[in-house]
Amino acid sequence: TWVKVCGITSAEALDAALEAGADAIGLVMHPGSPRALDVDAAASFADRATVPTFIVSVDLDPDSAVALARRVGSAGIQNHGAHATDVANRAIADGFLALRPVPVGTGVPVRPASLHPDVMPLYDTGHAVMHGGTGMTFDWSVLTGVEGPFVVAGGLGPDNVADLIAAVGPFGVDASSRLEVAPGIKDPDTIRAFVREARRP
Repeated sequence: TWVKVCGITSAEALDAALEAGADAIGLVMHPGSPRALDVDAAASFADRATVPTFIVSVDLDPDSAVALARRVGSAGIQNHGAHATDVANRAIADGFLALRPVPVGTGVPVRPASLHPDVMPLYDTGHAVMHGGTGMTFDWSVLTGVEGPFVVAGGLGPDNVADLIAAVGPFGVDASSRLEVAPGIKDPDTIRAFVREARRP
């Protein structure tokens, strides 16, 4: 199972994720998040990482998202909210990896139309205000029968990620808030436990 650890804000957390064997790192660039980084901090983490990093943004248009990813030096783009599909498709066209967040339970189709085949859907818990980081799961059964690979986020931690994988067999999993001891502060031991449980046979 592909594992992404999102919302990294410290070198200690980044190192824990890399040492545990995470496949990707999320760098939050949305100013409203307790996990928000400025460009210089995000660029330093992207440079330090030995796996692909994704900028995590909200409501950016395609030009702005691609420009930000280039400034940070990230390999991927994960844009929530407005323009999510257009940004994901543009990311692929410009040589980036792309996760297309799909907030489950908000009326967005489980498989959004017009997605480039190389874009990976990222199913997360829908919320009226928050774009991810809710710490809440959704009804995983809605993913039964979804065609093609996908990633699941939303309330995942060491205690439930193996259950999710057994239930729906995703390509990958993504976690953030449930790996923290306080908003924006990751716990290295919890990161390690999450990656370990995601990889448990």
